[in-house]
Amino acid sequence: MTSASQGPSPVEPPSPQRAGPPLIGIDLGTTHSAIACWQGGEPRLIPNALGHTLTPSVVSVDEAGHVLVGQAAQDRRISHPQQTAEVFKRAMGSAKRFRLGAREFGPEELSSLVLGSLKRDAEAALGQAIHEAVISVPAYFNDTQRKATKVAAELAGLRVLRLINEPTAAALAFGLHRRNDETSFLVFDLGGGTFDVSIVELFDGVVEVKASTGDNYLGGEDFTQAVANALMQQLGLTPQRLEADGQLRNRLHGLAEHVKRALSTEKNVRGRFAWDGQERDYALDEATLETLCADLIARLRSPVERAVRDSRLRPDALSHVVMVGGASRMPLVRKIVTRMFGRFPDVSIDPDHAIALGAATQAALIAQDEALSEVLMTDVCPYSLGVEVSEQISATQSVHGLFSPVIERNTVVPASRTGTYHTVADGQRVLALNVYQGEHRFVRDNVHLGSLTVPVPPLKRGEVTVEVRFTYDVSGLLEIDATVVNTGETHSLALLGNASSLSEEEVAQRKDNLARLKIHPRDDMPNKVVVTRLERLYAEHSGPLREAVGRVLTEFMAALATQDPEHIARDRKRVSQWLEQLDVSPLGP
Repeated sequence: MTSASQGPSPVEPPSPQRAGPPLIGIDLGTTHSAIACWQGGEPRLIPNALGHTLTPSVVSVDEAGHVLVGQAAQDRRISHPQQTAEVFKRAMGSAKRFRLGAREFGPEELSSLVLGSLKRDAEAALGQAIHEAVISVPAYFNDTQRKATKVAAELAGLRVLRLINEPTAAALAFGLHRRNDETSFLVFDLGGGTFDVSIVELFDGVVEVKASTGDNYLGGEDFTQAVANALMQQLGLTPQRLEADGQLRNRLHGLAEHVKRALSTEKNVRGRFAWDGQERDYALDEATLETLCADLIARLRSPVERAVRDSRLRPDALSHVVMVGGASRMPLVRKIVTRMFGRFPDVSIDPDHAIALGAATQAALIAQDEALSEVLMTDVCPYSLGVEVSEQISATQSVHGLFSPVIERNTVVPASRTGTYHTVADGQRVLALNVYQGEHRFVRDNVHLGSLTVPVPPLKRGEVTVEVRFTYDVSGLLEIDATVVNTGETHSLALLGNASSLSEEEVAQRKDNLARLKIHPRDDMPNKVVVTRLERLYAEHSGPLREAVGRVLTEFMAALATQDPEHIARDRKRVSQWLEQLDVSPLGP
């Protein structure tokens, strides 16, 4: 592993002859953030006011009402837990509020304070004003979360040149774009709060992202919490005690972080923890840590398998497995990756620096810097995009609220795809196109992006045909064109980050819907197991297999709707046998 002192050179003093705005890349991380610029034909990290290349993504408010960002805020986590916020990146795009003393902040506002701090540090180092940047986001951020990131940048006085997926940035940092041979990378990006996997391929000077997936709620913080839970038991503490004492809770979290880091270089860690005049011993070893984190390790495997499947590449066809993100330093994680692929991963670049360096490289690509003039970079759509449909199960029964993908996830963008749809009722005068983003069979579980109402002639059911074209580009612009084949009329809709958080009324409605579902046979455990597995398979796959799974799921949901126990039992047995015949793991057992 390369240490920070051996990493890329810091920025050099600005040259009076330099023309044009600085080419800036920012890694807006869950636990730490970094900023870099393209200078002298390569990306360089920009140190903050303290001379550090990493700035803690922490915000605090002091007694005078002043906002503190970075190290100063992090130092107040234990002493002033009620006035300090961290890990707010996980709440991006949500309605969650963070109270710091007498003030409340949204996650976008807190992120903007971190971005503003990075911006000021860079301006001081470069001697130039900064107005735009490439900013990294987890590959699996949805439209709402990406929009929130852009809002945070705007609040900090930055125009977003492009949001780059973190694993894509990492591939650029590792110099994939400089290679002359055909090669494929898997980028394993485990940060403080998010986990991403991307497979990137180079051929004929084109750097193409083949697949991206991940888990927005899995990161180093979860491993720290697992350690904290174990230490809590050893020290005789209780969740109630920690909930009532914020300082003690943050001290325990700090101890857990220390123990986790220490186990990166030692086989076991021992010590004493003092509070309220008491002292108790604690101890943790490498083997126990692996047991404590077994569930988290299992969650790392699923996105890796999905990325390999979606890329249509064999694991042994990958030239390199690259690890980035601060949490990837853990020997436990590296051991798991080595087991998955039967080889040691590439950790030649400091995992905390790779994303910022890659984002700066992307900024230079956008500016068509001479050093990158022969490189063409492509990316993929991280989530499927489609419309809400109804499907007829029998002559008298239909299932509503189903998701029909038009652009499948991991399609190279820019992309344009079409889907064909028909009216579902006699005399129907309009066709409502509700546009969604996600991987779930039912649209209620996906992200609603917008709606388009298409007038149609009032003919018999199924006699009106509407061709729907989705066009999606690298900036996130989605254009929908709906052409009524019977009349030739076309209606259009353009969406750019239009997804919004649920209103209070929508939240209440969903809670009411869930409450009413509790009495339904679908909540019987054997049925829940089948439905959950089908929904997971639908989310994980694409193409013909996804269609087959969707069809089976729709049929099984129709069986549940009959509320006939014998009918449900027969159908559950049929579906279970069908599932047992599937072999869907590309990495083996």
